[in-house]
Amino acid sequence: MKKFRITINGNTYDVDVEELVSSAAAPASVSPAAQAPVAVPPPVVSPAPTPAAPVAAGSVAVKAPLPGTILKIFVNVGDVVKTGDNLCILEAMKMENEIKAASDGTVAAVHVSPGVSVSTDDLLISLS
Repeated sequence: MKKFRITINGNTYDVDVEELVSSAAAPASVSPAAQAPVAVPPPVVSPAPTPAAPVAAGSVAVKAPLPGTILKIFVNVGDVVKTGDNLCILEAMKMENEIKAASDGTVAAVHVSPGVSVSTDDLLISLS
């Protein structure tokens, strides 16, 4: 058993951690300290990164917020989009993420197609 001191959001917690050899192994005995409930603060959820960033005067680049695969594209070159409109679906870790327009504009270019793998910050769609 190893003891650790962990600080989360300014709160310090002393924890005991037991390394298990296999997932089927059970501890032979449980110490009273291990039986005491430990208050765990809720996870901190940071705001999602904005998917669009200006690249030149009058144009906006919509970039991939995380690595994944493009499943669907909802827009074509020349389409007018409003803030919050779905542009495409990016699958990452078995989850479908809607990539939305961060501002009003016209689709200037679509840089990906369905089935393409993208990395974080790869250019997906350009708006003007």
